[in-house]
Amino acid sequence: MSLTRREFIKSSAVVAAGASFLPGLLKEGVAWADTGFKTKRVILVAFAGGVRSRETIGTPENIPNLMRIAKSGVVCPNMKARNVGHYGAALGLFTGCVEELGIRENQRGKNPTVFEYLRKQLALPAKEVWLSTSGGTQTLNYAYGEHKDYGASYGANLISGDGIFNAEFRDIIDRFGRPKKEGDAEAKLLEKLEKSMDPGEVKKIADGTLRNDAETHRKVKQFILDEISANTTNITGPGAEDAKSIRVAMNLFRIFKPRVLGIGLMNADVAHNSYNAYVEVIRKNDAEIGKLWDAIQADADLRESTTLLVLPEFGRDKDLNQRNGLDHGDRSDELGKVAMFAAGPDLRKGGQNLAEFQTIDVAPTLCHLMGAKAEHAKAKALKELYG
Repeated sequence: MSLTRREFIKSSAVVAAGASFLPGLLKEGVAWADTGFKTKRVILVAFAGGVRSRETIGTPENIPNLMRIAKSGVVCPNMKARNVGHYGAALGLFTGCVEELGIRENQRGKNPTVFEYLRKQLALPAKEVWLSTSGGTQTLNYAYGEHKDYGASYGANLISGDGIFNAEFRDIIDRFGRPKKEGDAEAKLLEKLEKSMDPGEVKKIADGTLRNDAETHRKVKQFILDEISANTTNITGPGAEDAKSIRVAMNLFRIFKPRVLGIGLMNADVAHNSYNAYVEVIRKNDAEIGKLWDAIQADADLRESTTLLVLPEFGRDKDLNQRNGLDHGDRSDELGKVAMFAAGPDLRKGGQNLAEFQTIDVAPTLCHLMGAKAEHAKAKALKELYG
């Protein structure tokens, strides 16, 4: 990382989602944990919304990109999931605990998330830990929990695939000036974004003088434009929110290379009313995850240092409902077992692990690869996946 980029990131003052600005959180912390692993960055994709294995590994033509990723890593088709509702089950992917929060609850969990473990134990500033979501207010709670030893001060920096930028990006735009308006459509998008910015919130960010070279300036402006131009905002149809969430995360990861990135998806729940729309969401998400993977592989630094983990929170019922859709309440194997796809420099390659693991094992596995311990998790690190 060049000095100018370091100065840029520190002065732009990323704030953990929902947290107040705390100058102490901006310290650089350790460079890398001495783990013996090559993994230096991790991406966890919660392919949530209820996705059956029958439509993924059971129908590989639906997921050509995930199958391609599996050849570079490992697929685990027997991940045991506990159906406690979308919110609780998806939150468990990030905490390593069975979360009993119901489908209509919107309170933060009591257990720390992987973001909190990594930030606290590795002394990572918020700029290194991100969460991109698409599923509404509940998914925002993945950023951090309410455990007394962790909490908001160690949470993930949050960005929404719908283009809701937090104070970090409002601050960047204010410091760099408004991106050049290249066309009428883009100008309208920029105008809409500018009007949504609350000057009072911007003033809460620490002041500072920003000096950067032309390349850093260009990257920041390009990222902003990517997220508020037609590249992302014009995605429509079933799965559009998920696709935006992945696209936003991909651009952020490619340009800024943070240490930890979580992506929360949810559009597959359209399955309740339409099986065909559900399959279309799976295919669209697979295509976007493929682009994310290709962006990683195209960058020599990211390719040699990034581990990607993708899995649903649970599956769906065995049989169609009266609306020609799929619910999730029959307690069948198709509901309780899902497939995980994982690839990275430390994982086995081109393999399949048929052992029965738990979906909540993902959080301690991610922490172990990065040199942290999910001390309150009720699961284990999947060392069987390491090559």
